[in-house]
Amino acid sequence: MSSVSGSNGRSPVTVGVDVGTTSVKSVAVDADGRVVARARVPHKIGVPHPEQLEHDARRAWRLGPRRAFAEVVSQLSVPVAGVAVSAMVPSMTAVDRRGVPLLPGLLYGDARTVMDDGATGGLPDGRGFIRWAAQEAPEAAGYWPCQSVATNALCGVPAMDSATSIVFGNLRTMEGWQADKLAAIGATPEQMGVVVEMGEPAGTNPETGATVTGGTIDALCDQLVSVAAEPGDILAIFGATLVIWVVTDSWLEIPGLVSVPHTVPDRFLVGGPSNAGALFADWARNLLRGVTPPGPSRASQPSKDDPRQGDPQRVPVWLPYLRGERTPFNDPSLRASLYGLDITQGPAAIERAAFEASGFVIRRMLELSGVPGRRVVTSGGGTRVAAWMAAVADATGLPVDTPAVPEGAALGAAFVARVAAGLEPSMDDSRRWARTGTRYEPDPVWTKAADARYRTFEALGPGR
Repeated sequence: MSSVSGSNGRSPVTVGVDVGTTSVKSVAVDADGRVVARARVPHKIGVPHPEQLEHDARRAWRLGPRRAFAEVVSQLSVPVAGVAVSAMVPSMTAVDRRGVPLLPGLLYGDARTVMDDGATGGLPDGRGFIRWAAQEAPEAAGYWPCQSVATNALCGVPAMDSATSIVFGNLRTMEGWQADKLAAIGATPEQMGVVVEMGEPAGTNPETGATVTGGTIDALCDQLVSVAAEPGDILAIFGATLVIWVVTDSWLEIPGLVSVPHTVPDRFLVGGPSNAGALFADWARNLLRGVTPPGPSRASQPSKDDPRQGDPQRVPVWLPYLRGERTPFNDPSLRASLYGLDITQGPAAIERAAFEASGFVIRRMLELSGVPGRRVVTSGGGTRVAAWMAAVADATGLPVDTPAVPEGAALGAAFVARVAAGLEPSMDDSRRWARTGTRYEPDPVWTKAADARYRTFEALGPGR
């Protein structure tokens, strides 16, 4: 499909802005899926307690998206037709009449949002996030998720899309926000912002004239531009959270796992989020900061040509439950431990064990699904770490394909923006932007050793 031209015959681009756990990423993308500009604005993650997770919402959700968008626009010589925000779900803060956050921004898995009525089996849900915000700031003008805060910062409209609104369950139906159910947790429909269909315009950015759509879900955007579409493909998103989706050709319901439709027709996904992502891996690696590995000196990152270090037989086993585990255990009380460490092992072995833990979590979800694995298709910032991707290949016994564009959620959001701007008729052609980067094949020697460690990992796991 040919692109719509802007002024002076220049084809416009669209921008995706992804609010992640540790940074805001933004990319400007042309009609063929080429990234022509990018920006990253870091922010801190707050962990007041192991079962709590929060942002400075003003900095991360409001100022960060503005800055990331402005930095990308400053690099361009072509018009911007549209912009879309993606972010994690669920999330929540309270805002004043200008949309400025009054509270921290609570994130997924925060124990302060757990409802005590048993409706969700003790898991955090959208109701708990709103109830918390209403209790903490009863006079607030609004109770908004990250998507609405960021979209409001870009266009003055606090919009989320219909996909994001699903996390609020029966608080919102086809008829809109349900006043009686909101009243029971201290909120009103007027405080909940605007909901638009995915890919529909919500407002206009005043600086660029770009169409802005409702904020959407990061993992959904990753799906839109992923090559993971065949049964047995595993989409693994390596952000602060590790999100794992096994592709199937039939609807599966597996205890402990989540089932959702794929963005590809006649395909479905089963899996869910795990805490064995970068939040864990970076913590484990930071324990080794300043420690010189044994043997010949090497760079902090192994090269893509040499991503494995040390003796494959001398690696301990990490249980990566720093702040509990989500899928499939949904138990925030679980804690991490390092098993099998001995005096012959050094920093390289401990780092490798952290990377293998992510692979073991992927392997566990694949085995629970009962679907024969084909390959691991990755996305997210963690895909830049060659040693991590090689460890996942060895731990799963499957090839690992990394993306040409690691900012998958921002890339997918840019495609959503194309639809909102009228440059695409629908989301159906989004996979034309999917491109594979490097492939990591399992190493037979490392895989054999990792198999034995996986059996230990499972034997030490919850309920064993």
